[in-house]
Amino acid sequence: MPNQNLTLYTYWRSSASYRVRMALNLKGLDYESRAVHLVRDGGEQFAAEYAGLNPQQLVPTLVHGELTLTQSLAIIDYLEEAFPGQPLLPADAVGRARVRAIAQAIACEIAPLNNLRVLKYLTGPAGLDEDGKLAWYRHWTENGLAAVERMLDHPATGHFCHGDEPTLADCCLLPQVYNARRFECDLTGFDRINAICNELERLAPVRDAAPENQPDAA
Repeated sequence: MPNQNLTLYTYWRSSASYRVRMALNLKGLDYESRAVHLVRDGGEQFAAEYAGLNPQQLVPTLVHGELTLTQSLAIIDYLEEAFPGQPLLPADAVGRARVRAIAQAIACEIAPLNNLRVLKYLTGPAGLDEDGKLAWYRHWTENGLAAVERMLDHPATGHFCHGDEPTLADCCLLPQVYNARRFECDLTGFDRINAICNELERLAPVRDAAPENQPDAA
């Protein structure tokens, strides 16, 4: 197994950072956490030193020795290959495809619309007031989670998104639901999603990854 010389640049409320923290914890990997505050001083992600690590000026960024990785799904894919113990993908090709589809439905379709820079644009150049921003956010989040709920209406769904062990899909689902709760989205009727998140929140590695349990939580 490669040396676990892992450093995660993260922000406590970032759902993308949250999903990587979940993956690291579920895989039992030790890592150093370095906070990048997305709001303080205009956003620490825009500092030259951090921009040198992550050209997109986003979190998370994972540094493993001399290697620097960006984009949460790519980071988790790397962890899965570099540290195959405690896998977050099923052993079979069909299962892996299903898990990736659920993960991408969240990380690629829902989460980008909830990004801090998007929300700031809505109340800035787009001219929406706070109520308009929240209505926009809730519409797209509830619409996207409704699609995920339909995807989970599947015989392969167990205690978690796929079977009875957490996978990549779960690492994406819970952070998105955390944000939905924070912005008071209507999660009524999302029975599978709510049940899976309740199961996840019982797991110590998942609780340790929660935003409120991060050193930079404020």
